[in-house]
Amino acid sequence: MKDLVTGGAGFIGSHLVEALLHRGDEVVVLDNLSTGSFRNLRHLAGHPGLVFLEESVLNRPVVERLVARADRVFHLAAAVGVRYVVEHPLEALLTNIHGAEYVLEAAARDQKPVILFSTSEVYGKSDSVPFAESNDRVMGPTAVSRWGYASSKAVDEFLALAYHREHGLPVVIVRCFNTCGPRQTGHYGMVVPRIIQRALAGQPIEVYGDGKQTRCFSFVGDVVRGVLLLADCPTAYGEVFNIGTDEEVTINDLASRIRAQCQSSSPVVRIPYEEIYGSSFEDMRRRVPDLAKIDAYVGYRPEVRLDDLLALTIQHMRSETEELLVSRSLPSTSLASPAGIARNH
Repeated sequence: MKDLVTGGAGFIGSHLVEALLHRGDEVVVLDNLSTGSFRNLRHLAGHPGLVFLEESVLNRPVVERLVARADRVFHLAAAVGVRYVVEHPLEALLTNIHGAEYVLEAAARDQKPVILFSTSEVYGKSDSVPFAESNDRVMGPTAVSRWGYASSKAVDEFLALAYHREHGLPVVIVRCFNTCGPRQTGHYGMVVPRIIQRALAGQPIEVYGDGKQTRCFSFVGDVVRGVLLLADCPTAYGEVFNIGTDEEVTINDLASRIRAQCQSSSPVVRIPYEEIYGSSFEDMRRRVPDLAKIDAYVGYRPEVRLDDLLALTIQHMRSETEELLVSRSLPSTSLASPAGIARNH
């Protein structure tokens, strides 16, 4: 297969690219590196099946050209992270909506299969836990940027399903629930790497709100495995699937587990949401997926438990920190260099 992966230099995207190359596919990565990084692909440098293009998914002619050359498209390019979308609401809306629009329109011309990555944010403030794909969505006011992000991803889903119904586009939608693991960064508000980083550094571990809100943190390897199962399942076309894990944990418990695994003496402090995101921020108390549908279609169940996910992520972040210290002692060597990765022109 010749795969196009938009957002392929991001956290989830880079793991997907790695898995596709391992299967023997040829992969073109389109990424403007706004939140992605060459570091995520550096271990694949020199791979004959990988081509990288530093460009925005909003460059419509480029998207059209790359989609035309591909056999299949994985669309991940989007604004990501609570902090990022709160601080850049307009960019998040335009990137998410127009990016999906251009990809879907180009794919529909030649009936190229598309796997569209969405998010559990589309469920909004619903308290119908666990969330099933057919559940009603409950959105907050338009003055709250978070719900703009959630709505933009919902528009992406509406567009994808409309192309499927009116033009027969083979498209699968996956709603990710707090995907975590090695290579994830805490720069954009991702809670697991942010807490690990502070625990390893001996800094106070900040828990936002009262810490009693719950999430289900899924291992990126499980998510990629489930995505590939769906990509190879034609009966999944035109359907929406939750993907992740249903192992629920409070943020207080998450912080305690990370602190223990890091053997850290960092104190845990609770910070009001408004100090981080401003007075208009809203959160949800629970977010748990119903995984019955994806299990019924492709037999997907998560395999990596939370404690193992944390151990793998902590190990990776320790090695990254050690490597960074070594690099700083060497003469002007950039770990983010794209050397060895073929470029598309």
